[in-house]
Amino acid sequence: MAENTAPSGAQRMFGDFAPALVDYTDNVLFGQVWERPELAPRDRSLITVASLLTSGSTEQLTFHLAKARDNGLTETELIEAITHLAFYAGWPKAMSAMTVAKKIFRGDT
Repeated sequence: MAENTAPSGAQRMFGDFAPALVDYTDNVLFGQVWERPELAPRDRSLITVASLLTSGSTEQLTFHLAKARDNGLTETELIEAITHLAFYAGWPKAMSAMTVAKKIFRGDT
């Protein structure tokens, strides 16, 4: 199998600035953790989106909402998850997450 030569998102963001973080992101997080068979990628994506929302990490949601769709979650399911989490994580966090979701799903600015 040919090795992927395109730089990863972490490589594009941090390259030589933070090579250890890039290595952990690419090889440990996405190379090992995300590939563990105990959870399906769809489930990992839903958990990750929920975690990012509850921590207020909306900048990371841009990538992970798109990845969640790629992993089989529908826009309707993701919108419902964000709505549900408003009652557990807080309204402002859900509103911020929904703003990101709307941009990703509808291209709204």
